[in-house]
Amino acid sequence: MTLCDYRPGLEGIPATESSISHVDGKEGILEYRGIRIEELAQKGTFLETAYLLIWGGLPTKPELDAFKDEIQHHRRLKYRIRDMMKCFPESGHPMDALQACAAALGLFYSRRALENPAYIQAAVVRLLAKIPTMVAAFKLMRKGNDPVQPRDDLDYAANFLYMLNEEEPDPLAARIFDVCLTLHAEHTINASTFSAMVTASTLTDPYAVVASAVGTLAGPLHGGANEEVIAMLQEIGSVDNVRPYVEDRIARKAKIMGFGHRVYKVKDPRAVILQGLAEQLFDKFGQDEYYAIALELETAVTERLGGKGVYPNVDFYSGLVYRKLGIPTDLFTPIFAIARVAGWLAHWKEQLAENRIFRPTQIYTGPHKQPYVSVADRIHLWDKQAQPASSIQNGSV
Repeated sequence: MTLCDYRPGLEGIPATESSISHVDGKEGILEYRGIRIEELAQKGTFLETAYLLIWGGLPTKPELDAFKDEIQHHRRLKYRIRDMMKCFPESGHPMDALQACAAALGLFYSRRALENPAYIQAAVVRLLAKIPTMVAAFKLMRKGNDPVQPRDDLDYAANFLYMLNEEEPDPLAARIFDVCLTLHAEHTINASTFSAMVTASTLTDPYAVVASAVGTLAGPLHGGANEEVIAMLQEIGSVDNVRPYVEDRIARKAKIMGFGHRVYKVKDPRAVILQGLAEQLFDKFGQDEYYAIALELETAVTERLGGKGVYPNVDFYSGLVYRKLGIPTDLFTPIFAIARVAGWLAHWKEQLAENRIFRPTQIYTGPHKQPYVSVADRIHLWDKQAQPASSIQNGSV
């Protein structure tokens, strides 16, 4: 390998072959197993989508009913995991709590029988079932309250909102949240999925795979961006402040959160759907004070940067949807994780089929043939910088 082969962040370098999802960034197309995201969002459910991603095809009604039944009966957490969560600091971020809890599942279920289809099935069910319960439980437990137990009579999305807000959700709210999960379920080899694949390639258990992916998703350049969008809208404060804000950010070459994507050079198709979902919620439950700011911001950024392929991404409108659903800002990224578990597990399962441990190389840029200096004679650069120039020149250092 030569220096010209190096690309920071592995940009544009294929890391695997996959049949799980496809993105055409120029045309704004996202497909799960060949099915357009718009069609899945309109006609399907999240659990159908998860089944499609993980097992390779849409389930029949008996298959879907059995899948839903398994997940409904594995939603509860072991009391020792709940006890562990009681010890987490109240100020801790929910993503850190979720990562710890996902890893802790491996203490109970880490037989690592990766050649056993029954083990794989059970791991898929447990992770899809328990991750939402963990997120909702921490939301209440960090305030000193007992978690709300899941209800087997509610579907996946409605049950999560019930556990989170302690009341049964409006059917429209539950349906919209279910669509949000579908939109976030998978997106080719992004940072957290690559993290999952690297961890999976060592043949560790799937709970460690998901925990590593959660840690990667937590960063503001990945899943944490939707939190930053709400903070940005709050900072802007009014429609009148939008264009000065945009001009200032452009002048300083600073990032405008929720805009731009490594792949999409048009408006993210998920952002289009999310904007429509937000408007459905606003029509029924009232406007969000920041929506007008968001609309003006999209217009201003598109005018100034659209020619460079900078448009709203999935994070731009998702936070506004979650706010209207009564979800705290610091739970936006854990909800992303609830959905993306489906994609991570799909890639985990695909990785197992033809596994090879990831072992990339590097381009070494350091020195060679350096002498070993005894500890008595070592003077570090910062020690030299602290000495007066005259003492260095006189050889007293």
